[in-house]
Amino acid sequence: MAATNTFLTTPTKTPSSQSAHPKRSLHNPNPLDPSSARSSTSRFEAYNRLQAAAVAFGEKLPIPEIVVLGGQSDGKSSLLEALLGFRFNVREVEMGTRRPLILQMVHDPSALEPRCRFQEEDSEEYGSPVVSSSTIADIIKSRTEALLKKTKTAVSSKPIVMRAEYAHCPNLTIVDTPGFVLKAKKGEPDSTPEEILQMVKSLASPPHRILVFLQQSSVEWCSSLWLDAIREIDPCFRRTVIVVSKFDNRLKEFNDRWEVDRYLSASGYLGENTRPFFVALPKDRTTVSNEEFRRQISKVDEEVLRHLHEGIKGGFDEEKFKTHIGFGCLREYLEFELQKRYKEAAPATLALLEQRCNEVMSDLARMDSKIQATSDVAHLRRSAMIYAASISNHVGALLDGAADPAPEQWGKTTIEEQSQSGAGSWPGVTADIRPANANLRLYGGAAFERVMHEFRCAAYSIECPPLSREKVANILLAHAGRGRGRGLTEAAAEIARAAARSWLAPILETACERLAFVLLNLYDIALERNRGSDSDSDTGKDGNMEGYVGFHAALRHAYYRFIKDISKQCKELVQHHLNSVTSSYSEICYENDFQCGFGSSGTSFSKLNQSSVSLFLDLSEKVAAPRDETMRDQENIPPEKSTSEITPGKGADGREALRESQMTIPETPSPDQPCDMAINVVKKEVGNYAEAGPRKRNSKITGNSRYMEHLRVQNGGILFGNGDACSRPGSAYSEICSSAAQHFARIREVLVERSVTSALNSGFLTPCRERLVVSLGLDLFAVNDEKFMDMFVAPGAIDDLQNERQTLQKRQKILQSCLNEFKTVARTL
Repeated sequence: MAATNTFLTTPTKTPSSQSAHPKRSLHNPNPLDPSSARSSTSRFEAYNRLQAAAVAFGEKLPIPEIVVLGGQSDGKSSLLEALLGFRFNVREVEMGTRRPLILQMVHDPSALEPRCRFQEEDSEEYGSPVVSSSTIADIIKSRTEALLKKTKTAVSSKPIVMRAEYAHCPNLTIVDTPGFVLKAKKGEPDSTPEEILQMVKSLASPPHRILVFLQQSSVEWCSSLWLDAIREIDPCFRRTVIVVSKFDNRLKEFNDRWEVDRYLSASGYLGENTRPFFVALPKDRTTVSNEEFRRQISKVDEEVLRHLHEGIKGGFDEEKFKTHIGFGCLREYLEFELQKRYKEAAPATLALLEQRCNEVMSDLARMDSKIQATSDVAHLRRSAMIYAASISNHVGALLDGAADPAPEQWGKTTIEEQSQSGAGSWPGVTADIRPANANLRLYGGAAFERVMHEFRCAAYSIECPPLSREKVANILLAHAGRGRGRGLTEAAAEIARAAARSWLAPILETACERLAFVLLNLYDIALERNRGSDSDSDTGKDGNMEGYVGFHAALRHAYYRFIKDISKQCKELVQHHLNSVTSSYSEICYENDFQCGFGSSGTSFSKLNQSSVSLFLDLSEKVAAPRDETMRDQENIPPEKSTSEITPGKGADGREALRESQMTIPETPSPDQPCDMAINVVKKEVGNYAEAGPRKRNSKITGNSRYMEHLRVQNGGILFGNGDACSRPGSAYSEICSSAAQHFARIREVLVERSVTSALNSGFLTPCRERLVVSLGLDLFAVNDEKFMDMFVAPGAIDDLQNERQTLQKRQKILQSCLNEFKTVARTL
């Protein structure tokens, strides 16, 4: 390692009032001191082995490292080759735009030619040495393309690790990152520049890493594209080394000393205590020997200093800036700074290694227990039963109001429940149903009660739908034709029952689905509660089932099946309640509270129901024919004289009754006449009709038929009328619609308040509290040993456990070796 130019502190800490010479004498260890050199080398080797283990096993260790950052074509690849001391055409593979490259440079005086080895993917082992520089570039390119094809990405943060042993390279470990780009290359996703920026930020963020930021000398500080990105990572440049590359291109612009000094100080842009390095490297890319390449690097440094002395009028401030000019100064500073960080981090690294070794040993002991448990069926049964019972208890606790874990993280709002359950909004409900606490994240019993409240709101928002005259007529005439006594009331009740079956059944089914979703969510929350309580209870140790993927899948499946079964039973139960309430045998529609709801027309409806309305209700919308024409069309009415012959001895009385009946016929009624007036006519006629006696049957039929036909023609239809009469208050149609709406409200109230609410609570909550653990036990444990073990010893499971154990053993061995090595290093500090 060269020892001509070294200094005390980082460029960010160098006070302008101090000279450079005392820094070198205080901080540069004596290169001729064998003990210092051996100590530095041992630390470097220990960290290199630790870094290899960390990359192989995914360990997150705060290992001091140098991370190189910069835009594409800013000279990062040339700097790496200069540090290595040989070229390997790294720029041709553009590896800086795809994957990070960790270069472990090892100064080995015996390696007269570079020996490069690549760490195997997902292993701490290194491959065979690679000698040819073109082969090195090909390996980097092939590994990059293989990983990106496997992950189907444009960039990857998984690094390539290359160890280079060479007599002419320093002891350095450098992470070369993908270069910043403004636009994606052809064939790459448009998001590639942003992905590269985020990946580089993540690599540079750990505070134990030294950042080396490169920027071309032709770029002014005020217009730097990537300097702001570096400020986001390290705002004050406390751990950032700024390197101005291609410095020889800028030298041509300076004539006087003040120009050079102002540029070298970067005053006003980087801060008073931030001093960049200014580096120029050979531009000739022709194939030369490694020795010639190193000679060219030294020659460029000499030419830069010569130009500053001879080509600039007055030279430059050597005391202030000489230690920051040239590649040689940068190399020595980086090597010294990394060794200083290694020494400072050794105690913390030693403590962390001891902790990791203990953790790996615990994992290894746990794996041995799992392997041993595969042959102990009784132990597995006991542990599995304890675990299943614990999950069931946690589900019950959540239903009873437990609020752990945090509802803010695990709960759901009403909108989230609607969307994630797949049930969507309430069917048939046009209003926006928002129950109380709809925006709060709830789970367990609280979420269950919120859905129940939402169900009530949805049910009460539905009214009996409007009915067409044709539909009412079909139902009404069917009931009247049966000869039963309550024709209109039964018709209205049938309309309400049909509407309830049609509109309330989907809401009941949706309520069951929403409540089942709330219970299904409790499984993952119960698992989280169980993880948190394992460390605080004895059952956690005995019932530890971590890692048994087959058992966990079977337990989850059994729980989901239990919830779906009780959901299906609840659907059948509430459907049974709906069928009961809407049955024709149900008396709900005839309760006193609703019979008095007809207003002033209640008595009229009662009496109208007692008559045979089918004889005089015209349900069509045709215009009434003239009386004479109507009378001529009555071909089936027997002649009047036949009435006396049918009932001998009573003819006079019958004729007198008929005349009296005919005398009560009012003048031709209006189509807008209220239904009460028409019903009064019928009442009087019915009274006279009853006085005729059974022996005047033919006379009665003849007279009544004429009278009813006349009434139909003159009145235009008592129930519906012509024109707008059917929609007027007091009409029969409006009365039936009003009655049906009241019957519907009664059915809805009985379902919501009496039947369904209690059915849903007892159908969902009671089984979860009382039968869940039994159901899970029957599904999982009421089987023979062979079937039970299928959950734990699936095909190849033993082999997987053995492979995992071997990996843990290997990891434990490597970490223990690193620990022993760091203990040795610590004793030499």
